[in-house]
Amino acid sequence: MTQGSPRSSTTSATCLSAPEPALPRGGFLWRPSRACALMLWALALLAPLSVLASELPAALAWPVALLAGLSGARGACKSLRAPQRWVLIADPQSEASCDGAPMRDLHLRWRGPLAFLDWQSPAGGPRQYLVFWPDVLDAAARRELRLAARRRDAVSKTASVAR
Repeated sequence: MTQGSPRSSTTSATCLSAPEPALPRGGFLWRPSRACALMLWALALLAPLSVLASELPAALAWPVALLAGLSGARGACKSLRAPQRWVLIADPQSEASCDGAPMRDLHLRWRGPLAFLDWQSPAGGPRQYLVFWPDVLDAAARRELRLAARRRDAVSKTASVAR
């Protein structure tokens, strides 16, 4: 057998990418949105130009423009460095969780293709939130998230009326 033939043992096998881990029903992986970060970078570049185009005196406009650009760049970098989060909204009877921590007073709001999820942690403190951009959740996962939230709402409203 020749070395370049298809049956040769020296031909390299193609590398297959590892499949993503299977999530349980009602489980969602949140990750930072590249589309959001791109828009934040665009705003970080445009903010200094807006300040310089305003009628501020030059002695004040340049420091403010620099501050606006640095603040915008910091926000864009921060949004990309956010860790991935595992959200589980499976069974309406069980408690929803984010990275294993319980989520209380869970709300899901939609603004076009964006999903805004916010909740209160049992330990108190400020409300936590996640924004699911279209590049984070595909259409099927967005539909599943919408259905899971509706199931939770239906069970909680029924329980309060039946008492």
